[in-house]
Amino acid sequence: MQQSSSLPEQNSQIDKTPALLTTIQHLREQLWLESSLNQLQCRLNDCLLSASTQMSQTRPPEAEIFQIVVNLLHKALSGSRVQCAVGIALFQPQETVGQVCYVSASPSSQTLTLEVRSTKGTKLRLRLHAAIRFEDVQQMERQKPASAWPLVEDSSGVKGWLIIATANSNSNCEPLNPSLNELRSQLINKTVEYCDRTLAQLKQIQSWQQHSEQLASFNQELERTNQLKNQFLANTSHEIRTPLSSIIGFTHLLLAQGYEPEKQRHQEYLHIIQSSGKHLLGLINDILDLSKIEANQMEVQWDVVDVPILCRNVLALVKEKAANKGLKLRLEIDPDIKNLVADPLRLKQMLLNLLFNAVKFTNLGSVGLRVTTQDLYLRFTIWDTGIGISPENQALLFRPYSQIANSASSSNEGTGLGLVVTKQLAEIHGGSLELESEVNRGSCFTILLPLKPTGKVLEAIEVKAAKDLEISQDLNNYSASLAESGDVISSSKQVLLVEDDLANAELMRIYLGRLGYQVTCVKNAFEMWTILSQMQPAIILIDVSLPDANGLNLVQQLRENSQYQNIPIIAQTAMAMKGDRETCLAAGVNDYISKPLDLQLLGSMVAKYS
Repeated sequence: MQQSSSLPEQNSQIDKTPALLTTIQHLREQLWLESSLNQLQCRLNDCLLSASTQMSQTRPPEAEIFQIVVNLLHKALSGSRVQCAVGIALFQPQETVGQVCYVSASPSSQTLTLEVRSTKGTKLRLRLHAAIRFEDVQQMERQKPASAWPLVEDSSGVKGWLIIATANSNSNCEPLNPSLNELRSQLINKTVEYCDRTLAQLKQIQSWQQHSEQLASFNQELERTNQLKNQFLANTSHEIRTPLSSIIGFTHLLLAQGYEPEKQRHQEYLHIIQSSGKHLLGLINDILDLSKIEANQMEVQWDVVDVPILCRNVLALVKEKAANKGLKLRLEIDPDIKNLVADPLRLKQMLLNLLFNAVKFTNLGSVGLRVTTQDLYLRFTIWDTGIGISPENQALLFRPYSQIANSASSSNEGTGLGLVVTKQLAEIHGGSLELESEVNRGSCFTILLPLKPTGKVLEAIEVKAAKDLEISQDLNNYSASLAESGDVISSSKQVLLVEDDLANAELMRIYLGRLGYQVTCVKNAFEMWTILSQMQPAIILIDVSLPDANGLNLVQQLRENSQYQNIPIIAQTAMAMKGDRETCLAAGVNDYISKPLDLQLLGSMVAKYS
């Protein structure tokens, strides 16, 4: 049976009974409605099927859905007595002016006109890319009959509106009867419902597809990780067996021939055994360090590090390897850089990893270490004039178990874990690792560490302070018992810290602050005398070496002043030779603590005298 695709015509012939004509007309109308909706549903289902089976499409599925709705609704509503144009306007979030993005083909040469009565009879032409105001479509929705219907918002908040412009082809014809108007209204409302439901289903399909892509990407990453671990195990096995073979082989030769220290050949055997053992130890340490970091079990001992001394010691360890390749070593440290709160062993490990790599990948020229400050960070830059690293290799450099080829060396020793460990150690310190490199122009690796304790460093100091708080409380109880016996003990928690080194001052301020003390920090003698005129501290912590005065001379001046002579003073200094303690006590301090500071001991001393 042939189905009608346009609005059914009114039957003007009066050759049958009115009841029969009414029934036939009603059936035709219902057939037209069901046929139009079925055709729309089939096309929308085809669109959803296409979207679910094709991961990439030339045209967005939302656009396909909107165009299907516009075309089929236009086809259904157009008849010999009615002309119409159907369009969809889209409004971006928070925008009051939208754009007509989809329009059906108009049966006439001119675009149909919409009248909006709320804005003084404004007339809008329904054409593609035409601008339209939000208040106009709202008014068209309220008009009788309506000419605009809201659609569901998409996931990005874009709001769609279905717009229909109609016009009679013959102005002398009578208007459509009420039943056909009702039928037309039903078709439009059902079309809006089908469109909204299809868009919701499309959103669900796209969500499933995104989840599927994520799973596929995750599976690929697992496969890649598994492959890298297999490569790592194979490489590690080779790297471990190689020095072990040397150790076992040359030990066997020495045992078989009998060790004779005066033989040059035997001395060479021992050097090979020692070198192989050191290489094996370094390899095992890298593997263990990475395992501890990944398991979050890396033990870090925070301390105040003398940066210039540590850097010179590190370069001394690299000096021999650099000399063997004819490379020059350079060290540059800003003169105002002194101390840093860090784990000295791990900082040394990070610098050695990068310096050994620089020497390894450099055949001619120089390798250097430059230490500078930038904002609130200390920058350790290890540079070289070596072969450089290509951009594609830079992307692989910090992946666990990855190793790039070394054209500057005949062998690629190691397992490629050094840079991974270095990067993660820098992050444990609250910093980061940066890389700048150009092929045949050398490389620059920069470790950035915060000058002030932050992140895990700060957390570790606070945890230590919390553990030491019990000792401090015990000492406070001891002080209370002394007070009962008649000794004058200050109950104030105010501490004046005279320290010119930022790292040391910040470390003590944080630690003592967690123990409940109010720490005021000053950097020199002038600031000390200024702040003493404004407060009466319970205890003074003073560095022996200050930029504008000798700390012990300041102590003597304090003791000669009746206002300050009873305030307990603790000297902290790098003086640690025999007799230094007695010198400090003779100057008038109550106690003495040497650097690097033992925080628990410091807390005990402050609790004892405050």
